[in-house]
This record gives sequence, structure tokens and C-alpha cells, in this order.
Amino acid sequence: MTDDEPRVPHGHAASGLRDSATEPLAVSTAMGAVTLRVADLDAMVAYYRDGVLLKLMSCDHGIAVLGRDGVPILVLEHAPELTWARPGSAGLFHTAIVFDSRAELARSLYSIARRYPGTYTGSADHLVSVAFYMTDPEGNGVELYWDRERSSWSWTHGQVEMDTLHLDPNAFLGEHLDVETAGSRQRLAPARVGHVHLSVGDVASARSFYVDALGFDATASLGNQALFVSAGGYHHHMAMNVWGSSGAGLRAPALGLGLVRIEVPSNDELGAVSERLGHYGFDVADDGATVSLDDPWANRIELSVRA
Repeated sequence: MTDDEPRVPHGHAASGLRDSATEPLAVSTAMGAVTLRVADLDAMVAYYRDGVLLKLMSCDHGIAVLGRDGVPILVLEHAPELTWARPGSAGLFHTAIVFDSRAELARSLYSIARRYPGTYTGSADHLVSVAFYMTDPEGNGVELYWDRERSSWSWTHGQVEMDTLHLDPNAFLGEHLDVETAGSRQRLAPARVGHVHLSVGDVASARSFYVDALGFDATASLGNQALFVSAGGYHHHMAMNVWGSSGAGLRAPALGLGLVRIEVPSNDELGAVSERLGHYGFDVADDGATVSLDDPWANRIELSVRA
């Protein structure tokens, strides 16, 4: 299967009419800004502004919004009353920010190497993308990546081929860093949340929620260890793994992940998602503009229409 071939949605109604209980999420579904609850707002703003090179779009009443080109990527909520999550808890594995070019990815990687070298944790060539990994000052995972052209991705029986191959960060910088903009915050190109990766208690429950109920398509899996899901033939908009959280139950209030946002293209699509979730017995809050609910581990999910 190639990126240009039509998908066969799971459980698609034979009549061809839209069935909100079985229809997958719309092709143009995308991820919105991720909310993190943080203990030290100033330090976290500095990391994402001066290290990752996001722009501070607003900061008011203990809430800072950072993004690129007017598009929010992170919402940082000051929550000093909360404590750190217990080891082994469900929650955020990483927020993945995708850049439109390797040069812009190199620019952010270089900035982190200069200002926050201790937060860098690794890199990988995933075939569909190249990625660099960090852990922010409060322990939240961060991925910065660039996608290869979809025409180069390989699909077999609806599953995208991904791998974890060696990627030398210094060689990447040497090949793609623009020395004229390396030390500058000027002319920052667009970036956005490409995917969100969660730590969960078990993969079967993740599949039941994110694929069967929410409507993503499963695009790759690692047995009972990890699941990757997407809409519209993307390699993954979300992923869930049990590598450090196997058997985890409901999250207790803690620092870290506050909200995962998913953006759909229309009010009709939002209504269909709400109806589907209700069909599967999930308790949703639907005010007509947003549909909100908790996944099986109390990770808060919010769906809205993309502006």
C-alpha cells in the first residue's frame, strides 16, 4: 500500500453512508497544542523559547502559550501545588514537534546543544522521519523531527514501515545547519505538533479507545508493547507504549501532561466523533465547540474544529 492509495477504514459501512459508530477520523485531522502543568513557569518558558526556539505568544495569569507562525504548540500552566508523578505512571512520553525543513530542525537542535546540552537524550532515523530527543527541565519528553516525503514511505497491509536506525547529530548539523541563522531567533519558519506519544498501562485498552472508539487507524504496532495510530495515512498522530508504565492505572493529579488536543476539519466531523464516543459508552463533555473526555488512564483528550 502506498500513501496515495485509498485507505480501507476499519468497520466502514457497506452501504457507503456515513456511520458515526464505524467511520474513522477525517483525513485532515491533526494535532493541536499540548498542555503541560509545570512547577517553574519561567524556567520552562525559557527552555522552549530559548532552547527549542518557539515564540512566546502570550503569558498571562500563570498560563504561557508558545508556538510558531501564530500556531500554538505548547500551553504551559503554572501548577506549583502539584507534585511529580509517581514512577511507572501513565502520562506523556513525548510531545513531538515537526519542522518543515531539515535546516529549521537543525537550527533548533543547535540552539539546544548550545543552551541546554544536558537535556539531549538521543536521535534516530525512523525511515519516515529523522528525529532528535530531549527531556525538558521538568522531565517531559520532547521530540524534534522532520518528515521525509510521503511518497518514500513504505506500507504493507496497512502498516507503515518504521525503524530506529543510527543518526549522527553532529553530521546532521554539519550537513543542514545554516550558519547565517544558527545563532538568531529571526525568521523562524512554521512548526507544529506532529504527534503525541503517551505512556499507558496496556496496549489492548489503548487500541480499544484510540482506534475503535476515537476513530484513528492503527498504522504500526510492536506486539503488546506499543501502538501507533493516525488519520489520513500519516505515519502516526499518536502513539502509546508500556515501556515504563506497564499495568499503570488512573493517573493522579500531577505535574506533566495536562491536555492533548486533536483538531478535526468541521463541525459535522466533531459531532460524528461525539456520537461515536457516546456509542462506545464514553462519558463526553460536548459544548458544541469542543468534545472532551479522559482516556482509560485519565489522560485528558479534547477535540475541536481547526481554526
